[in-house]
Amino acid sequence: MSKQEGPAIPAPSMCEPVGEFEVVSKEVWNEARKELLEEEKALMKVRDRLIAKRRRLPVTEVDRGYRFIGPEGETDLLGLFQGRRQLIVYRFFYAPDVENWPDGACSGCSMFADTIVHPAHVAARDTTLAFVAAAPMDHIERLRERMGWGHIPFYSLPDDRFSIDFDVEELFGLNVFIRCDGRVYRTYFLNGRGIEDIGSTFSLLDLTPLGRQEEWQDVPSGRPQGEPYTWWRLHDHYGQVAASSPRCAEG
Repeated sequence: MSKQEGPAIPAPSMCEPVGEFEVVSKEVWNEARKELLEEEKALMKVRDRLIAKRRRLPVTEVDRGYRFIGPEGETDLLGLFQGRRQLIVYRFFYAPDVENWPDGACSGCSMFADTIVHPAHVAARDTTLAFVAAAPMDHIERLRERMGWGHIPFYSLPDDRFSIDFDVEELFGLNVFIRCDGRVYRTYFLNGRGIEDIGSTFSLLDLTPLGRQEEWQDVPSGRPQGEPYTWWRLHDHYGQVAASSPRCAEG
């Protein structure tokens, strides 16, 4: 067993099919499930209101330049948008001072990468997802290929400026940005507990000021809205809208 693989972790035991669980009739189970469902739906409504409040957060302008190295060379923060209006950046820990180097990255960051939906779905809502790491691009490319992360755009950080300024120097985190008239604004930040709920299309879009862009959402006037469900596609059926350099109007 290699150093990077680590020891095998046994699964929690579920030897007893009943054990401490209460066994009831189907009718009693249905009533208990109905009662729980009512609480779950109430919680969902509370969460919808919280997300609506998040969409109304003020923004702060990014007034410094930042450098990133991608597969096609150097770019800046505006370049990470790939022509779209919104950008979600995850700080991924892969570097000589991080566990599993050089053949692997941080186990937590790697697990998070494994949960990420195909970015074409968020791209269809005018949003780009990108990962940034301190490792050189040749190391990142080898890791992406081995781990099956070829669908996630990765960039190398040539210095610490971005990590320091956006609170991800010592801990992973998601930063959300929006662009308007060639300027970039920071809109949201998340790290620590709560990140485990992120990874699906809708959980990512709910972090952004434009949200899912469906007409049922509570959004400020002027935000794009459309019919729900109708924009959904297979991830390889979005065409140009999900391409690496889409033909998007300047935001």
